[in-house]
Amino acid sequence: MKISARNQLTGSIVEIKEGAVNVEVAIEVADGVVITSIITKDSFESLGLTVGGTATAIIKANNVMVGAE
Repeated sequence: MKISARNQLTGSIVEIKEGAVNVEVAIEVADGVVITSIITKDSFESLGLTVGGTATAIIKANNVMVGAE
């Protein structure tokens, strides 16, 4: 896969939380470092994501959201 985004982190899917419309996917990109993304259910199904599978988080510098608990 070739894309223009430079910030790419590949890891193992450690958790999937399915909602009515969206799916939250957690990817462990290093020991103890987990990136979580929310994608549409359609995208989730077309990508065939599963816990234990490999996925790549692609981060565009002009489109990063930050949250806090």
